[in-house]
Amino acid sequence: MATPNINQVFNGTYGTIWFNDELWAECDSFDANVNGDYEDINLGGKSGTYRKAVGWNGTGSMTIRKVNSRIQSLMAASIKAGRTPRFKIVGKLDDPDVSGNQRIVLNDVTVDGFNLLKFDQKTTVTEDISFAFSDYDLVSTIN
Repeated sequence: MATPNINQVFNGTYGTIWFNDELWAECDSFDANVNGDYEDINLGGKSGTYRKAVGWNGTGSMTIRKVNSRIQSLMAASIKAGRTPRFKIVGKLDDPDVSGNQRIVLNDVTVDGFNLLKFDQKTTVTEDISFAFSDYDLVSTIN
């Protein structure tokens, strides 16, 4: 096996997200996943359990540094009124030392919950935001 070019290993420092077309530079970490939904199928005379794909679901999470009340402003009134706010997230993994980047668009994003207020003494404040999505596009991939 050939030794990979170490300069082609991505440094996450240059990853960015745009939430509803607004750059959230305070994002420390981001993770989006597509998970298959399966139904178990059992067949006579076979001891194994087979699986049939019946759909998929998208989930993710991000950690942001607390520099404003963006997520609270976007969510609070809608949730209290019984409305489901929906968003778009664009994520990009980039690195000036690497040729190429990976960019995704997540559509129909719903946020699972949000902090009204959180802090710990002598610690910078972060917020963990989990979300789900029902549509996505791979805009660019790494060759």
